[in-house]
Amino acid sequence: MSDISIPWIVSEGLAGLYSQAVGLTEAAGLPHDLRILKPPAPWKWITARFWPNPLATVAESLKAPFPPLIIGAGGMGGAVLAALRRNLLRVQVQNPRIDPRRYDLVIVNRHDELTGPNVIVIRTALHRVTPARLAAEGARWKDRLAPYRRPLVAVLLGGNNGRYRLDRDVGAKLAADLVGMAQRDRVGIVVTPSRRTDPAVTGLMREALRPHGGWVWDFQGENPYFGMLALADMIIVTQDSVSMISEAAATTAPVMFAPLPGSSRRQGIFLRMMMNEGRIRPFAGRFTQWPVTPMDDTPEAAMEMRRRLGM
Repeated sequence: MSDISIPWIVSEGLAGLYSQAVGLTEAAGLPHDLRILKPPAPWKWITARFWPNPLATVAESLKAPFPPLIIGAGGMGGAVLAALRRNLLRVQVQNPRIDPRRYDLVIVNRHDELTGPNVIVIRTALHRVTPARLAAEGARWKDRLAPYRRPLVAVLLGGNNGRYRLDRDVGAKLAADLVGMAQRDRVGIVVTPSRRTDPAVTGLMREALRPHGGWVWDFQGENPYFGMLALADMIIVTQDSVSMISEAAATTAPVMFAPLPGSSRRQGIFLRMMMNEGRIRPFAGRFTQWPVTPMDDTPEAAMEMRRRLGM
């Protein structure tokens, strides 16, 4: 039986989504019980805010008793949260595309362009990158990443998402730019794909970088993600992911974004803000250093959540 004092996180099963809510609870010093929402057909193909009965649709993930605080992440989590009874504290992470007055708090990014008396606006996505985690993961991965040339460049690959394209042709261009950087600037390169990365892109990246001492994680064994963030002298992130750019920006390394074909108004607002802050620059095929300060709004959001909820 679950402990009813432990807050729930309700979200569809996308790590880049629910990890934002996990990061919020960790920064707030709260435990959490992650409830992955698994709607059956046909509802899994329909946008959640159009479900006629959200609670019944994902009833298997929401068995009572409910805790006093439930945190929703993304559109599916937001639809479920809005349907819950009002005597619960409901905190929504990301714009739910539903009237924000149906929640106690909504935490959004500036590029969501949502405001209100119960809305907390932050610059970067919530995440789990902290100085303590980076120190620990850096120590764990130091020896395993030691064989790669320094300076070390970590590359975080996203994938196609309906707004940006990272297919084989685009991946080949990025791989050629990375090889050129390895040759001209004498840097080591380590790459981690995401679950969204096309396997063809991962494969060609591995073949292109192997002759130049590069390494691409193959999803086997421990995930090197936090270790790469901790040990990199520069980080390159494909521009499709606000979450990964935000996580990279919480480190002490300069961050560059790899442009992709496509367009997103919201993403454009985010990228311009981050460039204006001096935290990121577009990647143009060269290793570049400039003075940076870690940017992380997660602790501030967690503190404000606790203050507003009287915790």
